[in-house]
Amino acid sequence: MVKAAVMYQVGAPLSVEDVDLLDPGPGEVLVRMVAAGVCHSDWSVLQGKIPIPVPAVLGHEGAGVVDRVGAGVTAVAPGDKVIVSWRPHCGRCFYCVTGRPTLCDAATRARFQGTLFDGITRFRKNGRPVHHMAMAATFAEYTVIPETGAIKIRPDAPLEMVAVVGCAVITGVGAVTTTANVEVGATVAIFGCGGVGLSAVQGAVLCGASKIIAVDVLDSKLELAGQLGATHLVNAAREDPVARIRELTGGVGVDYAFEVIGNPEVMARAFEATRRGGTLVVVGVADREAKLALSPFDLVLQEKRVLGSLYGSLRPPVDIPRLVDLALAGRVKLEPLITRRVGLPEINAAFERLVRGEAVRSIVTFGG
Repeated sequence: MVKAAVMYQVGAPLSVEDVDLLDPGPGEVLVRMVAAGVCHSDWSVLQGKIPIPVPAVLGHEGAGVVDRVGAGVTAVAPGDKVIVSWRPHCGRCFYCVTGRPTLCDAATRARFQGTLFDGITRFRKNGRPVHHMAMAATFAEYTVIPETGAIKIRPDAPLEMVAVVGCAVITGVGAVTTTANVEVGATVAIFGCGGVGLSAVQGAVLCGASKIIAVDVLDSKLELAGQLGATHLVNAAREDPVARIRELTGGVGVDYAFEVIGNPEVMARAFEATRRGGTLVVVGVADREAKLALSPFDLVLQEKRVLGSLYGSLRPPVDIPRLVDLALAGRVKLEPLITRRVGLPEINAAFERLVRGEAVRSIVTFGG
């Protein structure tokens, strides 16, 4: 029996309670969670914007220690430190064998079913299934995940800090370095300075962007963006961000604009802020039924591009350990992304702070 934060209905607070957890099956890993990040995507699930069967244990960003492994597991062993990847892969479908594991067919089906790869949940309450968010379910003292979702990292990594690599950092940094492949000297605008947006700022620094323009409506988050490498700060509550971006780029617009909020209206403004031949990269997840209104006239005659970025277009088993190395070398800063550390009973208060804009990342800590 383990303590977990369970969602029973859309719009209701999570219930922190005891649930049963089955042993890991073949190709699965039992992880003792040490830290889990409170992400806006969890809030989107709670509000029904991202559908998931209920009841369900939420959470998809986190780090822990392998406790036990199922039959056939070779990538990790008991005692290994791991970051949980909410994009595990089957290794056999079209997307896996062509080098796009984050788009894995089998994993996509399982995520929307709220199960693991075999279509079954490992959590139970009174003998009934409790679903897993994103095959991760990190808001629990222990969780069972696929082997490909347990990414082994170096033993000296502090888990309460590197937990944010599993969603915020890989998504934001990868969107810039890999989805967009920003070149040295390019100009960049990042709309939204939460955990993913601040990671995108750091990705732009790694790429050697000449101008990194951070856009938000909160001065506190813009100040953080400046500390992490943004060269210009634009408060969209006080000035037109598109006009200001054009002013900063000699009337041209940026080479790359990143929307990391999930708001179609902001996506359209980010599109306007790009130059002719520029690229809009959509990172934020909007409501499933939302539509994006762009001018096809401008799209063609200005030869702009629109790209979607899922999990930074990266390969978790390769790139998560690399990001941890960069963090421990001081080239990617993680601690500024963490506003506070809380216990699991404080999970609902952590969501309230997230929605009010008072936290970039709250980290739920489980001890150890």
